[in-house]
Amino acid sequence: MNHKQSRREFCATAIATVLASATSVRAAEKKYDPGASDTEIKLGQTVPHSGPGSLYGVLGRVGEAYFQMLNEKGGINGRKIKFFTMDDSYSAPKCVEATRRLVEQEEVLALFGSLGTAPQTAVHKYLNSKGVPQLLLNTGASKWNDPKNFKWTMAGLPLYPTEARILAKHVVSVKPNAKVGILYQNDDFGRDFLGPFKQVLADAGGAAKVIMEQTYDLTDPTIDSQLINLSKSGADVFYNISTGKASSQSIRKVAELGWKPLQLLSAGSTGRSILSAAGFENASGIVAIRYSKEAGTGRWEKDADVMVFEELRKKYLPTVDPDNTIAYAGYGQAVTMGEILRRCGDDLTRANVLKQATTLAGFHSPFFLDDITYSYTPEDYSPMKTLHISIFNGKDWDISDKPVTE
Repeated sequence: MNHKQSRREFCATAIATVLASATSVRAAEKKYDPGASDTEIKLGQTVPHSGPGSLYGVLGRVGEAYFQMLNEKGGINGRKIKFFTMDDSYSAPKCVEATRRLVEQEEVLALFGSLGTAPQTAVHKYLNSKGVPQLLLNTGASKWNDPKNFKWTMAGLPLYPTEARILAKHVVSVKPNAKVGILYQNDDFGRDFLGPFKQVLADAGGAAKVIMEQTYDLTDPTIDSQLINLSKSGADVFYNISTGKASSQSIRKVAELGWKPLQLLSAGSTGRSILSAAGFENASGIVAIRYSKEAGTGRWEKDADVMVFEELRKKYLPTVDPDNTIAYAGYGQAVTMGEILRRCGDDLTRANVLKQATTLAGFHSPFFLDDITYSYTPEDYSPMKTLHISIFNGKDWDISDKPVTE
């Protein structure tokens, strides 16, 4: 009797041990850093909701809408997303203040989709010293591709040198004797385009050359004088390395002056809201790199990805115009960030968030053209290496059939 009882006790103890072990294994599988728990994931972002870059504030509003939609459907892996999009007014000091608050007070797990080369440079070292992921930045500065020294920071746009080199090769092929005038934003953003573009012209060894450069600052109320100088220079190619309202102003001014160069525009300024402010007819003939679809245009209205975005916009963001490409870009980045978190499963450490981000190669954002995917690897943080040359026809972009790989 005692023998049987002891066997029963032994079996019960063994079962209890196995169950306890299984429970502890399940508990051990869940790993959390600040900003993550069984119920919640905190994400942060800084963008200009006010100031000269305020049209980019819609990136944050779209992120809020997307995560609200996800939360209403149960969140990601059962966790709700708490998303903080903070205003930095495209100002480095304000970006520092907002970023420190996100990390030290709100204790976010990661930041994504923050905007601007200068503001993000101001928090680059800080975030890397803290080991906080700084992902999908809305800037293509070459400095973000430095996994050896700054492994926590990754761009979300095509790297500016990649874009500049492809545009320069296009100029050499269609205008081998080009006389190029350049307007560029007087900061790291502008210079990152300038150097590689000029280098390709020099390497081509032909007659194409830059004959005038003009700069502008974000705080400049107008850029009329720079455009007048360029128009009188004899340049027959105009490379417009500008952002936001400066892009709209310059496109409009070129038309007002009756100057008819071949115009090149940085991809970040090709959104319909920017071109609309310039006047679509004034933008006709502009050449730019494209890698993305556009919302609110006939070509894409039946596209599955665009239709999903349109449903989100109508329900959560009815005051945002249907053709706001910046909003659609923000949607694509929010979807990508959601995918990174989904891949993390229950290992919601910052190290695993980074691991999933750096192994996104082959993932297709709903914002991308069908033949474009991310190219990130742990050794190379280039977001994408394949792009299309495109020409604006006054209503829409005529996109080259074959993509160009740098």
